Amino acid sequence: MTHEHAVLAPAERRALGRRAQLLAGASVTYNVVEAVIAIAAGLVAGSVALVGFGLDSVVEVSSGLIILWQFRHALPESRERLALRGMAVSFFALAAYVTVESVRALWTGAEPETSAVGIALAAASLVIMPVLSWAQRRTGRALGSNAVVADGTQTLLCTYMSAAVLGGLVLNATLGWSWADPVAGLVIAAIAVKEGREAWRGEGCCGGLGASSCASTGAVERR
Repeated sequence: MTHEHAVLAPAERRALGRRAQLLAGASVTYNVVEAVIAIAAGLVAGSVALVGFGLDSVVEVSSGLIILWQFRHALPESRERLALRGMAVSFFALAAYVTVESVRALWTGAEPETSAVGIALAAASLVIMPVLSWAQRRTGRALGSNAVVADGTQTLLCTYMSAAVLGGLVLNATLGWSWADPVAGLVIAAIAVKEGREAWRGEGCCGGLGASSCASTGAVERR
């Protein structure tokens, strides 16, 4: 379902574009730190889910950079479809890696070690990411930009991944359920595939996650 957007004054559109860039910059900064910590902790602990979580942060960095690239253009709408396609590819790459590693871990019976750092990081992201995502998606809807909303959805996806990773790490630490870690990784992969398909089709508003639908990419590009 699509909604018509009020025509924005040039000054208002520029202000929203600057806000989108600031939010993308904040997302990039946070996710660079998150990626380094998560991947390092995941490799030390042998945790597929934690490494996948760190790689998702890399995907989110690329997503934020795509938004910064898009809004550096005088007519960011002209880069909308290409931006969404770039995000879709990054989702699919993440899903492929995490799926392979999760299946391998389940097949070999690898047992990850407890990671207090990973638990703390996932818990922190579970608090921070929803707030940032809300601001990104609100700005994207105001702009009528599916790419900005998709960037916010990537951030929201980090929240779900944080919950999955946190659950897997805690179950492994408290009950010794080593299989919970790769299973959490498969949950991450499934969500990434879903969001990648929606981004590829231009459905950046991701109604399945509770956001209202935006104007279609084609409609934005025809303005």
